[in-house]
Amino acid sequence: MTIRPLVILPDARLRVISEPVGTITGEVRKLAADMLETMYDAPGVGLAAIQVGEPTRIVTIDTSKDKEARNPLVLLDPAIVWSSPETRVYEEGCLSIPEYYAEVTRPDRVRVRFRTLDGETVEQEADGLLATCLQHEIDHLNGVLFIDHLSKLKRDRVIKKFAKAAKREAA
Repeated sequence: MTIRPLVILPDARLRVISEPVGTITGEVRKLAADMLETMYDAPGVGLAAIQVGEPTRIVTIDTSKDKEARNPLVLLDPAIVWSSPETRVYEEGCLSIPEYYAEVTRPDRVRVRFRTLDGETVEQEADGLLATCLQHEIDHLNGVLFIDHLSKLKRDRVIKKFAKAAKREAA
């Protein structure tokens, strides 16, 4: 397994709509393993393949708090098939937008359909942190960032801040 470099805002790749996985190959399995390694190293609770520069519909998630009780989820081609009308506000952050957090309102519960690395199609219902994380990561697959759920003013400030930082680093 390899820890891969993260794609950071304002990198345009974060706006790319990811492609379906297709056949589950050794390459797909290696990417999923690398994503888990990268996510744990960051540390984070979720990662979309585009965040390591791969425009493929793969998401890794682990909301367990304890290193010893890890419960990794690998979702291939995930899609939200149902969302509750009730909403929840949760403070979100993103490995591609380091050290920035904001409150985002999303559906409280969701049902997600995805394929496992074994090729099995699964539907799973989630609430709480897992529901938020699923929505956040699936947004990434569609070129949407959590800051897109904020006011235009807040979003523009964040983008400007990261664009300035990227220019400083490039100089």
